[in-house]
Amino acid sequence: LGEISDLTEAQVDRVVADANSAQKKWNALSALERAEHIHEAARKVRENQRVVAEILSTETGKPFKESFDEVSWAITAMDYYAEIGRHSIGTVHGTATAGQFHYTLKEPMGTAVIILPANYPVVLAMWTGAAALAAGNAIIIKPSEWATLTTLAFAEAFDVLPAGLVQVVPGTAPTSVQLVNHKDTHQISFTGSVPTGKIVAKSCGEQFKPCIIEASGSDPFIVMPSAKLDVAARGAAFAAFINCGQVCTSTEKLIVHNDIYDEFMRLFTGHVAALRQGHPLEKVDVGPMENGRELTRMEGVIARAVEQGATVTLGGGRPTLGDSELANGFFHEPTVVENVTRDMDIYQQEIFGPAVAVYRVSSFDEALDLANGSPFGLGSNLYSTDVVEIDRAVNEIVAGMVWVNAPLLDNDAGPFGGRKMSGIGRQLGAEGLDTFRHTKFMMVDAHSSEQNFWWFPYSDDEAFK
Repeated sequence: LGEISDLTEAQVDRVVADANSAQKKWNALSALERAEHIHEAARKVRENQRVVAEILSTETGKPFKESFDEVSWAITAMDYYAEIGRHSIGTVHGTATAGQFHYTLKEPMGTAVIILPANYPVVLAMWTGAAALAAGNAIIIKPSEWATLTTLAFAEAFDVLPAGLVQVVPGTAPTSVQLVNHKDTHQISFTGSVPTGKIVAKSCGEQFKPCIIEASGSDPFIVMPSAKLDVAARGAAFAAFINCGQVCTSTEKLIVHNDIYDEFMRLFTGHVAALRQGHPLEKVDVGPMENGRELTRMEGVIARAVEQGATVTLGGGRPTLGDSELANGFFHEPTVVENVTRDMDIYQQEIFGPAVAVYRVSSFDEALDLANGSPFGLGSNLYSTDVVEIDRAVNEIVAGMVWVNAPLLDNDAGPFGGRKMSGIGRQLGAEGLDTFRHTKFMMVDAHSSEQNFWWFPYSDDEAFK
């Protein structure tokens, strides 16, 4: 597809300096002017949407429909934050002292570094990047080495913004380390694995540098007897295998009540078996995995599950239908693994690929226990029409998001993020905007009044004796 050179340390330093210079000018603009600039960049993305989507599909293997959708989601995030950034930059408070003015201001961090994964390089850049820009920051985007061409193509739209305000820095781990530890970067947003997220968080902690970490997930999908089974089966197939299962919120734990287990699994495996797999620019539902390393890792996950006693009832490995394209690419069949127990590795880890582990339960309590037993807490799903079960799920599941009969929907106005080992902080919504803003509290006495009620000298009447 192409070759890209890493930047040298000196070049990265120049990028940071340019970003900080541009940020000061950007922050000096009115919120309306910043909004107009962001809207203009969004319009330019829309004009090149098919081009960017094609590059995304070609580089990562994502079906074109999913790539086109992803660029659409990035555009809506840009337009959303362009406007919400105008709503409020602070709050006026009731005073504690008569005649004064007490208020809070929200100020930009400065230069934000956004470190991206390969699975959603466009939309994740804007879930954080658009918020950072709307708040008055500059952004430096460090793309995954597996999706750099896509990120560079997408970033061309930001040529309408002041020079240096949005920059893409190709590179590998050393580049990320330099950006995270740089004295002139002020905020880090990282999306990726738990081990790397811990390293980023530790580095930021040592500098007292704010960070947001979106790490792994292993989302449960509970199906109860009151659910519309065919709808739930279709929803589960989508939630498990969108983007070949390479989604932090994809369904990895399918938890099905015993009373409807056989019927649901018949419907579910029927939908999974019907998925079309192939070249991402053809008429397909599922493409390949991102690279050979991920394919090999995925084969190991399935092999370990089988070794520990699980049963593969659909798929299980590389396609063996004689299609040379599938045989030679990084394809892994959509896979269903049954007879899984919580003591197996597949329960504790993130699968992050085209496989789902199925658990049979006899009660809603058991389902909740399985859902909450994971070290992760990003998203969760429930299919049920029982209001008591819905209420309990919303209140008892330990996760950042709960989808009830509506898997994997996102809303720019609502916060996205996880609990436990899934990370810290929130993207999207007003919380996502505040992620990239400092809070400053002001107390102003325009009359310069004497504060005799607590200044020196203290009254003798208030002494102990």
